[in-house]
Amino acid sequence: MVFQAKDIMDSNLLTVDEGTDALSCARQMVAARKGYAVMTRAGTAGVVGIATEWDFLEKIVARGLDASKVRMKEIASPELRSCAPDTPTDEIATTMADLGLRRMLVRSGDQVVGLITSRNLLAIFRQYIDRLSAEIAGFQAQARPLG
Repeated sequence: MVFQAKDIMDSNLLTVDEGTDALSCARQMVAARKGYAVMTRAGTAGVVGIATEWDFLEKIVARGLDASKVRMKEIASPELRSCAPDTPTDEIATTMADLGLRRMLVRSGDQVVGLITSRNLLAIFRQYIDRLSAEIAGFQAQARPLG
């Protein structure tokens, strides 16, 4: 069975407006147990950026800034990599590894329908490896000579 983006994506995205202060956003991230926030812009359709926990560390904490005075548009990355819902997971894993990404948006046309994290990929590949290991063990048990 080949898994696709739609099989492993998280469709419950945390979104915030670009004008949201970083402290409020961080609190929402903690409450939602998400390591990211997808940024939107009032009056426009779609996603305009993403901020991760690394953005908070690098652009606020390490600089000693007051998170309540920093707006999300100041720290979010506008570069958004995405894939289609029917993209095979091996292709997603290759792209994420090659580009050093920990998250990738899933888009259906212009609409963002989900997000894949490196944890999503690890979980699905672990299930695959466990299933493959069980099958190999079954073949080994069948190949043993009867005593």
